[in-house]
Amino acid sequence: MGLECIQFCGSPGGEVVQKTFVHPELAVDEVAVKVTHSGLCGTDLHYVTTDMVLGHEAIGVVHSIGSDVSSVKVGDRVGWGYPNWTCGKCEWCLRGEDNYCPNWKIYGMADLEQGSLSSLSVRKEQWLFKIPESMSSEDAAPLMCGGSTVWTPLVNHVKPYHRVGIVGIGGLGHLAIQFAAKMGVEVVVFSATESKRDEALRLGAKEFYATKDVDDYSTLGVIKQIDRLMICTSSKVNLASFYPLLNPQAMIFPLTASDGELTVPYFATIRNGLSISGTVIATRFMQKKALEFAARNSVHVIAEKFPMTLDGVRAAMARLKEGKMRYRAVLSWE
Repeated sequence: MGLECIQFCGSPGGEVVQKTFVHPELAVDEVAVKVTHSGLCGTDLHYVTTDMVLGHEAIGVVHSIGSDVSSVKVGDRVGWGYPNWTCGKCEWCLRGEDNYCPNWKIYGMADLEQGSLSSLSVRKEQWLFKIPESMSSEDAAPLMCGGSTVWTPLVNHVKPYHRVGIVGIGGLGHLAIQFAAKMGVEVVVFSATESKRDEALRLGAKEFYATKDVDDYSTLGVIKQIDRLMICTSSKVNLASFYPLLNPQAMIFPLTASDGELTVPYFATIRNGLSISGTVIATRFMQKKALEFAARNSVHVIAEKFPMTLDGVRAAMARLKEGKMRYRAVLSWE
């Protein structure tokens, strides 16, 4: 017998619709997860006009497992993010960098009948993660994508003596501040206005600078140069504005999904040895470590909560689209 569930899907007209779906029998490597919570990510807005189940920041309880599944059992609390499967055979998988597998099956491109805005989803065992007991499901859900997005450049490229600039205090930025501060680095936050100063400092920032209507960022009074710059705002940023604040060999990480062109000053980039590095989610190993670190160091998500109903999903999507979310949305069946 298949498993029946409720799903919230995109549609060609851009309106979220509710459907009923019956999952077929589990394959040997599949896990049926009863969803309890789902985060909402900016990339979910990209798919509201696609006939697919929305959502990819899921927390739930294992309902049943395929015959070959060994890493989780019925009753375990688990989460998942963007990928559902990687090949395990390509150069990137063999190097332990499975988040760059060219053959992967990910949200929005494969398994369109699976998503976190649902009552039950069937996932491959490979990309499921056990949630630490001390972590709430509300905190865990946004860490499955948003958290891993900021965690990866921090653990791969930041040393304890670096000064890390974070541009934007939103769904990504408020997590980046906490992760970076709890790693022991100096965190410098840039935001358009003064409205989030106190919150940024409470989250762990050492310095805060408001940039609206400032043409020359060298006049902001930044105490020392920046070694790593994380672009966490969803709005387009003029990277050249930050160049006077960067140390030689600084690295810039654009972290939000966006269209259009990324332009930088040519000679200044070369002369100062600056690097602009793309980065995407986390490897399976690093996703596990991100959850453990967050639980151990009390990294908490600032979230608005919505019921997992058609009205709740529509309201959360609308608030996200309007740019009013502070800072992540978490939807729950509970």
